[in-house]
Amino acid sequence: MLLRRVRSWGLRGRLLYTAAVSEGHTVWLVGMMGAGKSTVGPVLAARLHRAYVDTDAEIERSAGCSVAEIFDREGEAAFRARERELIDALAGSDAVVSLGGGAIAQAGMQERLARAGTVVYLRARADTLLARLGSCLDRPLLRDLPPAQREGRIAALLDARKGAYESAGIVVDTDAGRVPDLVEELLERLRNGGVA
Repeated sequence: MLLRRVRSWGLRGRLLYTAAVSEGHTVWLVGMMGAGKSTVGPVLAARLHRAYVDTDAEIERSAGCSVAEIFDREGEAAFRARERELIDALAGSDAVVSLGGGAIAQAGMQERLARAGTVVYLRARADTLLARLGSCLDRPLLRDLPPAQREGRIAALLDARKGAYESAGIVVDTDAGRVPDLVEELLERLRNGGVA
């Protein structure tokens, strides 16, 4: 059961557990920062009558500091270790889970996520992502770059992660989509895959 598995993360009481959907099938939202995971995720979860978890937000809450501060204090490897631990706790739960942009690119993660549920890639172009991200001050992989170099860095990250992202069972473009339309498309595709 989800509540028992994530107790160490302090999620108990914050998640809405429902038996209205089949147990043991997590919907994982993956994609670059700014792709829409944290915007689409809660709406999709509500429509599916499932819990919603944003792993970056839960890691921040658990650590008592931002992802950027974890990167500064402990390094990216320590952040990724926290991320893997939380993903393991959530795997097989009846939740919609938004993952950090680099989570699926970690060794063995594509297979781990696919075994525990349906992986959904929210895809967006580099220029769209940059426009959505604003100042990037809370984005450890972008914040130290001058604004003129950020789109290039986003494009490089997209290229490096392309294979991992495109291994997803469902791929949805979010560049021009409105949230209600994206959620309807996802619901239809999840239903066709026997998830919803």
